[in-house]
Amino acid sequence: MKSFLINKTGLLAFFLLTFTSCKDVLEEYNPSGLTAETVYSTPEGFETLVNAAYTYQRWWYGKEEAYNISETGTDIWTSGSGEVYRDLTQYLNLQGSNAALTSEWREFYAAINLCNGGIARIDKAGLSAALRPIREGELRFLRAFYYWHIVETWGGVHFTTQETNGIVSTANRTPVETFYNQIFEDLKYAVANLPVTQAQYGKVTKGAAQAFLARMYLTRNMNKEALEMAQAVITSNTYKLEANYADLWKMSNLKTKEAIYVVDYAANLAINDLVNTTFNPYGHSRGSNNGHLLFLMKYDDRPGLVRDIVNGRPFNRYMPTRFLLDLYSDNDARYEGSFMEVWLANSTSRPAGMNIGDTAVYCTRKEIPDAFEATRKYQTFDRSKIYNANGTTKDNLRYPTLSKFMDPTRANLNEAQSARDVFVIRLAEVYLIAAEAQMKLGNLQAAADYVNVLRTRAAKPGKSAAMQITSTQVTLDFILDERARELAGEQIRWFDLKRTGKLVERIKAYAPDNAVNLQDHHVLRPIPQTQLDAVTNKTEFSQNQGYQ
Repeated sequence: MKSFLINKTGLLAFFLLTFTSCKDVLEEYNPSGLTAETVYSTPEGFETLVNAAYTYQRWWYGKEEAYNISETGTDIWTSGSGEVYRDLTQYLNLQGSNAALTSEWREFYAAINLCNGGIARIDKAGLSAALRPIREGELRFLRAFYYWHIVETWGGVHFTTQETNGIVSTANRTPVETFYNQIFEDLKYAVANLPVTQAQYGKVTKGAAQAFLARMYLTRNMNKEALEMAQAVITSNTYKLEANYADLWKMSNLKTKEAIYVVDYAANLAINDLVNTTFNPYGHSRGSNNGHLLFLMKYDDRPGLVRDIVNGRPFNRYMPTRFLLDLYSDNDARYEGSFMEVWLANSTSRPAGMNIGDTAVYCTRKEIPDAFEATRKYQTFDRSKIYNANGTTKDNLRYPTLSKFMDPTRANLNEAQSARDVFVIRLAEVYLIAAEAQMKLGNLQAAADYVNVLRTRAAKPGKSAAMQITSTQVTLDFILDERARELAGEQIRWFDLKRTGKLVERIKAYAPDNAVNLQDHHVLRPIPQTQLDAVTNKTEFSQNQGYQ
């Protein structure tokens, strides 16, 4: 299929130019001047191929395009005033021309082609008998990983396990079940052959393959298998929940034992994935992790405040729905561990009587009496100032800000890149997978027990008993609420709502700004128009239903 399946010469050029993007983590080899066949047939060159297969994850995890695809357009996020892809968030004339979808489609299929080529060539790579199954396990995991993103986003689109060596101008329509058969086959191989730990940080392990396989089983309603795989991860004692939820998001704690699989970003931003015409022409226009920019409210035009490193650079892209803020009880420390409500004065120009370090702005999900507000020197944006009575947005500039991804270690206040690693799968999600599987199997008390592990961790001091749930409270909607409380912003929400058949229902119920243009066909995204224009078999490979 022209333009989304890259030929092997192009991949070799990509290797030569971009492998330094993660050299602090993955050892690399620059085989300058060699042909693709020569490179792939040496152990050193094959390592380069495997390492390159990981890099495509950076086009999704920590990038604005994929936050819009995976988090916004759900029940828990809507558009801030700086929103770029409002068609994804509010389904406003969403079509195949969307640039975010176009970029991700291109990169995912390039990644698939690389994985296919590596799996096909591995027997001739000269790897040792011990190393060969590990590297194949990595490539199979990555192929399953990329194909899951593709099939859940676009449905039964193009599928192949063969490497494309030249330009292909036709594409196939493959049933979703075929995708998942391959995903399960690849992940089972990965589970059987990957080690418990890897020397190089960021490489997939047995536990990561098990956790992702548990997620896949749950997606396909294979609940017994999902439970067994989740339990294998939980009982392995390889991973451990952080005692304090807020500690998960400290820049000093990126290698937390709770993280099962991560997409790593180097502290040296120059060797991440920012586009560079000389060294990395295939890189991203912004590079590194951008999550710290996207959820921040506009604070730096308020009295007593100027932009600084600690409060971040506010792109003001996404804001929480009122529903999301209301999900957290006053006993739940995950609210304070996830959201920021107070901004402290940091400007030399301040209102009379306000000192450096005093509260300058307070944005809260609660209602503050007008009489009390009038006695404060700081500005207050409370519930009725941020949201209308029906839950629609009144002020999309000021709101409680998701603080999980903020990075006070950036070199300067305008730095758009962050070295924060992205937690793709945490142990907390595995507990939620186990809970949902138990619920679907009819074991409601066992489901509640798994949920209560997380709610005990989330409880404020002295509130553990109040945070516990009973078996009678366990429903699919409750588990989706709990997943929102635990995983908000972590690039999984759209997939959760889709796999449970709740996307349209819950957007209409809880995200009125996103519901105006919502239709049933939005459970799939439109295929990029550039790809439809490129194929010659347009009758067989056409746009997803409901899109132009």
